[in-house]
Amino acid sequence: MPGPPSASWPRLKARLKATFDGADLRVCIAFWLFGLINNVLYVIILSAALDLVGPSVPKGVVLLADVAPSFVTKLIAPYFIHVVPYPLRIVAFVVVSTCGMLLIALTPPSHDAASITLKMVGVMLASLSSGAGELSFLSLTHYYGHFSLAAWGSGTGGAGLIGAGAYVLATTILGLSVRTSLLTFSFLPLVMVLSFFAILPLGPLKQRDAEYEAIQTSEPDQSGDDVLDTDDPTLLEYDGLLATSVASMARAGPGSSSTPLQTFKRNLLRARKLFFPYMLPLLLVYVAEYTINQGVAPTLLFPLETTPFQQYRAFYPTYNAIYQIGVFVSRSSTPFIRIHHLYSPSLLQVLNLALLTLHALFNFIPNVYLVFIVFFWEGLLGGLVYVSTFAEITDNVPREDREFSLGATSVSDSGGICIAGLLGMAFEVWLCNWQVQHGRDFCRQV
Repeated sequence: MPGPPSASWPRLKARLKATFDGADLRVCIAFWLFGLINNVLYVIILSAALDLVGPSVPKGVVLLADVAPSFVTKLIAPYFIHVVPYPLRIVAFVVVSTCGMLLIALTPPSHDAASITLKMVGVMLASLSSGAGELSFLSLTHYYGHFSLAAWGSGTGGAGLIGAGAYVLATTILGLSVRTSLLTFSFLPLVMVLSFFAILPLGPLKQRDAEYEAIQTSEPDQSGDDVLDTDDPTLLEYDGLLATSVASMARAGPGSSSTPLQTFKRNLLRARKLFFPYMLPLLLVYVAEYTINQGVAPTLLFPLETTPFQQYRAFYPTYNAIYQIGVFVSRSSTPFIRIHHLYSPSLLQVLNLALLTLHALFNFIPNVYLVFIVFFWEGLLGGLVYVSTFAEITDNVPREDREFSLGATSVSDSGGICIAGLLGMAFEVWLCNWQVQHGRDFCRQV
């Protein structure tokens, strides 16, 4: 028989303590804020899509402007960004994203071609910063262990809820203008400066730089390898990670015989090895879920009298909010749940896309509440694949390749969103036309 409730609480408390044993609170707070701020502007921009371009321009334009520069950055930056120190990167991210948001906010609110073009330039600047930030912060988790990755994942999940909620709060509940709201949000990137320089313990990075400098000025041993004292028992838990990563950097540094072209080819080979075990399942899950969110969701409509809504335009933001709750829950689950077979949830996400597409065509799901459950399940699967992918890299990729691998794999989510952005525009038009031809014209009433 189960014990009394008073006895279960101490067991639960002991289990939680064991789960988070070794976690550094400052590291967790810093990486949670990194994840939140790096992704929250992306969510705010998508939430403001209608206000930015008006009703006559496809919202997929905003999605592509919000993700394409990030995709290109993640595609090429892992091969050279390691030469830029992390403190300089943080400052650059803040400057670029702030400038992008200010350009969006200060451009005249009209929906003529010139104004929309300027706003999209601002969106692209914010996207570039976000893409470089994601691959950098994921690489940075290499020096701070599993709890930093878990905190980062939870922060990115929270960005969806907080970003969408903050925009609605500012523009609807508080009644602020779109311009005032975006101007206020423009200064959110400054939180990253505070997180990096005031909250995050910088000891691992300082030690990394010191060891790298020592290797560059030291004589190699007889085997030609640089000497690192990694047997000192006083080293902290992450010192082994530092040693292998620094040694790998040193072999590609000025004192080595490797040319930039050789280093680039070596990194390409490393990226190829990442494709099937890590990149492809992450790509699949993002293609499926963003095609659902951008192309299928706007057509998943029911007669208003059978739903809790009074307007058809309420369906889409509700679906998105439920999806974001699922993402937040699963991205915060790394300390408790791990998925090692990444293709299983990815294929389940593809099945979600097939299920909802078939319903949009043939209208067989009896009520909207079942669709709510599917969207929550969709968010759980997407967030779970994201955090599990990088956790698997942390566990299974050799230490000397881990920092590069964490950053390089991040290209898959942006690549998936780009593909889904194009598919979504086609899906929405096709599904809506099909529904109208078959006597369901709800999508024309949004």
